[in-house]
Amino acid sequence: MAPNCAGDRRLSDNQTMSSPLTSDAGPLLPWQHSFAALGDGFYVPLQATTLPAPYWVGHSAALGQELGLPADWAQSDAWLQALSGNATLAGSLPLASVYSGHQFGVWAGQLGDGRAILLGQSNGLEWQLKGAGLTPFSRMGDGRAVLRSSIREFLCSEAMHALHIPTTRALCVTGSDAPVRRETLETAAVVTRLAPSFIRFGHFEHFCHSNRHGELKVLADYVIDRLYPACRSDARWGGNPYVALLAAVTERTAQMVAHWQSVGFCHGVMNTDNMSILGLTIDYGPFQFLDGYRPGHICNHSDHQGRYAFDKQPNVAYWNLYCLGQALLPLIEEQEPAIAALETYKTHFPQALAQQFGAKLGLAGGAAPAELQQEILRLLASEAVDFTIFWRRLSHWTREQQAADHSVQDLFVDPEGIAAWLQAFSALHGPQARAAAAQRMLGVNPKFVLRNHLGELAIRAARQKDFSGVADLLNVLQSPFEEHPEHASLADFAPDWAAGIEISCSS
Repeated sequence: MAPNCAGDRRLSDNQTMSSPLTSDAGPLLPWQHSFAALGDGFYVPLQATTLPAPYWVGHSAALGQELGLPADWAQSDAWLQALSGNATLAGSLPLASVYSGHQFGVWAGQLGDGRAILLGQSNGLEWQLKGAGLTPFSRMGDGRAVLRSSIREFLCSEAMHALHIPTTRALCVTGSDAPVRRETLETAAVVTRLAPSFIRFGHFEHFCHSNRHGELKVLADYVIDRLYPACRSDARWGGNPYVALLAAVTERTAQMVAHWQSVGFCHGVMNTDNMSILGLTIDYGPFQFLDGYRPGHICNHSDHQGRYAFDKQPNVAYWNLYCLGQALLPLIEEQEPAIAALETYKTHFPQALAQQFGAKLGLAGGAAPAELQQEILRLLASEAVDFTIFWRRLSHWTREQQAADHSVQDLFVDPEGIAAWLQAFSALHGPQARAAAAQRMLGVNPKFVLRNHLGELAIRAARQKDFSGVADLLNVLQSPFEEHPEHASLADFAPDWAAGIEISCSS
């Protein structure tokens, strides 16, 4: 369905629709609505669909504190109703935005917020209710999210933030016994998620491919002025702010994917409509943290061709950036500067990845030696060694380095290769520097990641109204570099049954 373009509510370039605090129903927040000010061609205003008898599933007290919310917000029925879509937050302007995109490498045409409703900006962040019901862009969907996928997105959003990986955030999950049909009959849930902006590559593709170049320019100018103001004065690209924007997004995307590869994170569905213009990890669906290091691992059960396998993510990001460049071409006007901006990915990504692995190896601000980085990844892949456990054990080994310490070697069936690598690695840090190097490593090589089986166990308990597993996981995932001895089992090897967990685009 096309967006409703009747009536132009666009404001002047320097004006926003700022909502004062009022005494209307629901919690009081200061709202701004700069995206809504772009005009009706960018969105459709609508209200969320009521969620019957909602209940709290999980909440991030840390994020609530960052936002300055009342200390008791997660015990408040008013907040519960508002963040379930049953009451409109005073001053908010709920809407669903339109965008398009390439899905699995194929042009999918118009898409849009099919189950996410944007409330506006507050405390510097845009707020969305994901799973809040039908929108004009739901296509054949029901506009709902299920408990399973909502818990996964909530936990992973906060886990990625704690890992210092650019990401959207998640404030809470609310649930309901309302039935929702996926592969099986499940129950409904709503995630409240936040980001500086939810604008995607697909927003630009939408206006380019529909030949609405005036609105494309409005969108690009909005993104530059609000999110990338330095692009107006970046002299590296001939004074063209749209080329500078493309270059800036290219660099941020390269940094993000380098972070992913360094912690073994598989996104699973890197469609262009799932790519953030800010280089944030967005739309947590069939994601997975690697257990054993298998570079060709496909985490998405729906990805029959393996397009989004772990080792293909860097090249897919590059392909997606070219789609963004194509969408911006009507504004850039010439191909050469656009291609030059995109080609910086070939420098940014390997440099960012080398920096990430340098940090994992304990170097103070330096890039990992290429041979050392490549050889350890080869060794890990040759035996599918647990990725997270290897790097955590290596961090401790670096500090201790006792001849009888086999904590790292015991991860490998063939001890010769890893023994030779450890000897070469030891040469990076002299005896006096090992303690400091180990401390740095323990601050970047997490003990805890959101493994599939951990999420699955928390989801199973939550279906029985036991949310303690969600709370325990959130606790360790928000401080993944600490030891948490009381939760040591959450850092164990994945059990054999974990290999049978299937996650798909409905996850």
